[in-house]
Formats: sequence, structure tokens, C-alpha cells
Amino acid sequence: MPAGKNPSKSPVVAPAAAAVTPKGQRIAAAYLKRVLTARVYDVARETALEPARSLSRRLGNQVLLKREDQQPVFSFKLRGAYNKMVNLAPEALARGVICASAGNHAQGVALAAKRLGCRAVVVMPVTTPRLKVDAVQALGGEVVLQGDSYSDAYTHAVELQQQAGLTFVHPFDDPDVIAGQGTVAMEILRQHQGPLDAVFVAIGGGGLVSGVAAYIKAVRPEVRVIGVQTVDSDAMLQSVRKGRRVTLKDVGLFSDGTAVKLVGEETFRIARELVDDYVVVDTDAVCAAIKDVFQDTRSVLEPAGALGVAAIKQYVATHKLKGQTLVAITCGANMNFDRLRFVAERAEFGEQREALFAVTIPEERGSFKRFCELIGPRSVTEFNYRIGDAQAAHVFVGLAIQRRDEAERIERQFVKQGFATVNLTDDELAKEHVRHMVGGRSELARDERLFRFQFPERPGALMRFLAAMHPGWNISLFHYRNQGADYGRILVGIQVPPGDEAAFDHFLRTLAYPCTEETRNPLVTLFLK
Repeated sequence: MPAGKNPSKSPVVAPAAAAVTPKGQRIAAAYLKRVLTARVYDVARETALEPARSLSRRLGNQVLLKREDQQPVFSFKLRGAYNKMVNLAPEALARGVICASAGNHAQGVALAAKRLGCRAVVVMPVTTPRLKVDAVQALGGEVVLQGDSYSDAYTHAVELQQQAGLTFVHPFDDPDVIAGQGTVAMEILRQHQGPLDAVFVAIGGGGLVSGVAAYIKAVRPEVRVIGVQTVDSDAMLQSVRKGRRVTLKDVGLFSDGTAVKLVGEETFRIARELVDDYVVVDTDAVCAAIKDVFQDTRSVLEPAGALGVAAIKQYVATHKLKGQTLVAITCGANMNFDRLRFVAERAEFGEQREALFAVTIPEERGSFKRFCELIGPRSVTEFNYRIGDAQAAHVFVGLAIQRRDEAERIERQFVKQGFATVNLTDDELAKEHVRHMVGGRSELARDERLFRFQFPERPGALMRFLAAMHPGWNISLFHYRNQGADYGRILVGIQVPPGDEAAFDHFLRTLAYPCTEETRNPLVTLFLK
């Protein structure tokens, strides 16, 4: 939900930028010179400000992406790190530097140290994606893994800094770091000098949003600055609401780049005066935003890098905006490859394009086919079933939808036709776990043969399969998940009575769907028989 400087009020139209207070004006003026004189371009490049054409058409607003994911370390963080380090005294550089980071600041420090020829020790949470750890080590950084979050790593880094006499390079709570990050806003306003309504900025500790807000409010105060956090890592929003810095007990780690328990003193001082509004987004919305950016740019953002895009979509829907120009800073692209499966799966929920249901149908021949006929031409995204009761079958089914309210209509349609139905579209247990756990052993699965089939991914393929089956053969297990390929891979259990083997083999030959029998696979004995 959006929340502005007075979070108790929720406007129904997009608010204008809040008037900058005298205190805010002094902060912005002080940082303007710092940003204008920041040294970042020895290592950073001026990144593109490019339109997200497909997303813009869909939202009815011009969405521009500030491509900080295109930096040499795939994140904006090298700007602030280098600006801090290049301004250190020679003797401080000679002793070496240390930092704490969830990954992107670490790479910035390591690259800056390599450029400046000094030692860099980097303390990272043990939860940091391996991709970021490897990248820091490749740049010559000495990595120490400690704690589950940035805050844990920070505490350990302070201890090491005192022991070894190193210079601490803070990832966000330092004026030189903030000024370096502010050069992102300087580029945005130079690259787009026409109407600009709002800039959306991800917030972890607050370095980027502070630098961006300070520069924008000094140069174009009419432009709204919107901070974005995840629902489980919203330390800045909670701090602004309470008028003091709040330490979160725990933080969500999906968006590891913004997983900060306590924002900085300086960043809090700046943000509470200069940030116009805040938006919090959930994991599904972030996954959908990663997909949106990929479709427009063919680039894959990390979760923190997609927060601004997710917030734009939510802000546009909440305030019913049309014809505005909105910028999202895509602040990072250090994505672990093994997260992509999760992102792709959850993106459909974030886009409200998949609905999940638990449906109870009579355990009698023909009822499964009747249920499939009721689904009709809708695209099935998932289908899990295992015989387990003599009277009723419990089916877990996913269907492609265009709008969230379709799920409710489908639920009513199933119930009207006599199939008891539970809508699971918003159920986290269903989305994360139960969908993978349907099945198991069954004493009712007598005379069962198991096959892996390849079905062409087109409407009617399943109905063709069911129509060709003898009515005396019962489906005892069915597992299918749409993976976006040309062919769907399906596991089917069929109860074939003794004496029907020849007819069943003929059915398989004439079906023309490639299949492999798995009845004697040892896994079947271990888990299904």
C-alpha cells in the first residue's frame, strides 16, 4: 500500500510533490554541490534512460528505466563507493578499507580498491548469492562471510575494522557515498528535460534514495520521489511513520539487496524531509516486474533492481494514473541463476495470470473427463491428482486467467456444477508447498500402470487423451505443470484391469503421444506403491 509523509491518509489521486520545508531546502542545497563535484566516472558510466515500451502501453503511462544494471558491476553501488574512497587521505588508503555488504556495495568497493591500488576486506552475510561472492573475489576483494543479514555483517565488519585499523566504507550512511549515488538523479534530469512526474527508488539503507531525493529537490522540486520497499524489509517506512529509526527484528531475504534491519542516521534525516511517498511491494509483484523488464529489455534484474518497476505498476493502479512520465531506477542485476525458476513461477501470480483451486469431484468413472470439459478452452497451468478415497477425488488445479476476479467466477462455476471448490490463488501454503506434495501411496491404486507422456501444448490435447481411453480404465494419478515449452510432460497413473493389456497397448500405439512406462521404476515402489 502506498504511504506518504502522512501515512495515515491514503489519497485517491496521485498527490503533487510535497512542498520542501526550509530544513529540506537546506539539506538539498548542501548536497547539490556534493553531487555536482562527485568523482564517479573513473569507474562508473552514464547509464541509459530508456523507455519500457510494452509496459508503458499496458499502463497507459510513459515508463522510463534508468539502467543502473548496466554498470560494470551491474549495480549503482560503485558510484558511492568510489566517491568515498577517492576522497580518502593517502595514509587511509594505504592501510586498506573494509565494508559490510549484501553484495552490490561489496563489488563497488572491490572495483574501487582495484582501481586505487589498495586492500579491500568485504564482510558479507552468509545468505549472499554465490554470484555476488564470486564477483567480489574476482575483483580482488577479501571476503568474510558472517551473519544472516546486512546488519549482522555490519556488526562484524566494525569489529574487524577496529582490530586491523582499516578504513570503513559505509554502504549508505556517509555523505560521500550518498553524493555518489545522487549522480544517478543528475543523469536522469539531464537525459530527460521534459515533463517528469515521479522517480521510483528502491530503499535498503537509504543511500540511493537520499542522494536522488537531495538532487531532485534541489533542481526540480516538483518531481515526486517515491521510495520503494518490500513488505518484509520496510525499515525506512516504519522509521518515517514513527519519527525515529526503527530496527526490524527480521528482514525478508528474497530482495537481498534491500534486506536492511536499520537505516542510516543521515539517510533517515534526508529521506524524512525529501521523499514524497512510499510504496511497499510483495514478492509476487517483484517477480512480475522482473518479467516485465525482461520482456522490454531482455535483461534479468535482481529482485532489488525490480522494486521500482513493481511500485510503478502498483502506484498507477492505486491512483488511476494516465499520461504521466514515471522513472524506475533498475538498480541491480546480480541475480543468481537458480532463482529464475521461482521468479518465473511467482510472476504469474504477481501479474494475476494464474489461479489455483482445490476441487473435489466424485470418485467415479467419467467424472474426471466431465471436470475437464467444464474447464473448456482455458489453459491449464498445473494439474495434480492422486487417488486416495473411494468416494471423492481431490484435485489441485491451476488455470491461466487475465484478471484476478476471474478466479472467483471460475470458483462459482465449479460449485454450480457440483464440484466443491476452494480458491487457493492467494494461499502461500498452496503456492509454495502443497502444489509439490500432492500424491503419495494409495491402497486404492490396484492394477495401476504409470507412464510419462509428452502432450503437445495446445488446447484439446488432454481431451483427446481422455476421449481415446476405454471407460473401464480409471485414472489414479495425474501430474502436470506448464513449463512454457512446446510439449508438456505429464505423469499419469491408469488402472488397467487384468485381461485389458492388449487393448491398452493398442490405445498407446494409436494415441501418438510419446510415452515411457515407469511402473517398475524403483521410485514408484518407494513413494507411490
